[in-house]
Amino acid sequence: MKRDFLEYKEFTGSVHFSTEDEVFFGKIEGIPDLVSFEGSTVRELKKAFEEAVNQYIDICNEQNKPVMKTLKGSFNVRIDPGLHRKAYNASLAKGISLNQFVQKAIENQLSE
Repeated sequence: MKRDFLEYKEFTGSVHFSTEDEVFFGKIEGIPDLVSFEGSTVRELKKAFEEAVNQYIDICNEQNKPVMKTLKGSFNVRIDPGLHRKAYNASLAKGISLNQFVQKAIENQLSE
């Protein structure tokens, strides 16, 4: 199932709906702070998201702090041991490291 997200100025916002409150809501993803937004309609939600992004950028600039969460370029991936073995063997067959194999797989997925 595809999740719904909003995108604006390289920012991504999650989208959820509360049946209890009958309101759309979300938060800006990939930042070191919690910034949420909401709206009664999709149009209001999009507007609130864009306003939240713009305000967040302004605050970060005023405080001279990074806007996006810093990513190190390394992360742990937990997969089935059988799949791990298959990926390892495939990387050996290609003459590359498992890290290079996984990076190429991710690049291929993102280019689709």
